Amino acid sequence: MSASRILIADDDPLLRALLVHRLTADGYEVATAENGSQALEAVAQQQPDLIVLDALMPVMDGFEVLRRLKGGGLSDAPVIMLTALKREQDIVGALQLGAADYLVKPFIPDELGHRVRRLLQMGKPAEEGSRDRRPA
Repeated sequence: MSASRILIADDDPLLRALLVHRLTADGYEVATAENGSQALEAVAQQQPDLIVLDALMPVMDGFEVLRRLKGGGLSDAPVIMLTALKREQDIVGALQLGAADYLVKPFIPDELGHRVRRLLQMGKPAEEGSRDRRPA
């Protein structure tokens, strides 16, 4: 079984490095993008299983990336918004655009790891041996 692919899209190089280190330690393949345009290119080329997306990036912000991913049908991968924006309208807006989760910076890296794992597990089909068996 191959490792899940995760795309980190954030303009902060130190945060990208932290997330790459944290998620590769968990066994994931991790790619990065430093702006919204690069994020869309990476999604098209690499087809990640999950995307961690900052809202405030140059070239194209994360909300526009999310709009194009979900509204344009470019990817069905779950998206975790990881951003400093904590206003209700930003959170609700991201969820309405199709984000699967929203985490406000500063954040706890282990919490992000658990959210990533949960979303990836939700998208995997049930194992053959774990299906409900009903008596005949």
